[in-house]
Amino acid sequence: MRTLLASGFSTLALLLAAAGATSAQSAGGSGDDPSYRKETVYGVNFNTQGGLIGGVHFRSSKVLSQDWLRFWSLEAVEVKGQKEDKFINPYTGGSYVPGKTNYFYVLRPSVGLQRVIFRKAAESGVQVNALASAGPSIGLLMPYYVYYDYTLRDGNGNPIPGAAQDIREAQYDPNNAQTPIDRAPLFRGASEIKPTVGAHLRGALSFEYGRYRDAVAGVETGFLLEVYTKRLEILRDNNVPSSKLNKQFYPSVYLTLYLGHRS
Repeated sequence: MRTLLASGFSTLALLLAAAGATSAQSAGGSGDDPSYRKETVYGVNFNTQGGLIGGVHFRSSKVLSQDWLRFWSLEAVEVKGQKEDKFINPYTGGSYVPGKTNYFYVLRPSVGLQRVIFRKAAESGVQVNALASAGPSIGLLMPYYVYYDYTLRDGNGNPIPGAAQDIREAQYDPNNAQTPIDRAPLFRGASEIKPTVGAHLRGALSFEYGRYRDAVAGVETGFLLEVYTKRLEILRDNNVPSSKLNKQFYPSVYLTLYLGHRS
């Protein structure tokens, strides 16, 4: 873990150093003041620790000088277990993730700096920025509920005549002898959320496109290093140690598509 954190800090330092060296040679070094003072963007996040869509992103920036901006941001994402694999019940058509006992959502407030490496022309081109930020990670573990079928059945699996259908919701438990038949509604366990605290560090490059100075559209790509005070139980399996299924340290690579405006 220390090696990865050290590597992250080194990469971050090199990124900012490269940004400074490159901007000195770029067309943006004219010394003119930018025509805007604030920038606000909204984005959709994709990352190697999430699903098809990782989450959402918001960033508000204040211009400090020709090439520097200070910003705060908030990101909300879902983190999945490293061995999640959806199973579809062939008899009911329902689906669930075997072994999953908790959803894990993360709120990432952070503060950081943005350095303009290459400034685009007034109404065309691409602007390249380097960004670095850090902050706390507020993790939320929410129970993963499934439906278990307790209906009395005969040796062939058919309901016993006169037996009432008995379907119950419960958090997934590998010790339960019943096989889940489907996943319960997403926020069924919202009242049982357990918070946990961590921290994150981010380094990235963004590529902005657009014809007008007051509009922002672009792509941000980079790395995120995130660590928590304890191992997070997302998956459970009686035959596999928790240390092999769940982690405390979550490095990832991400990409964010964003839109916004300047004023």
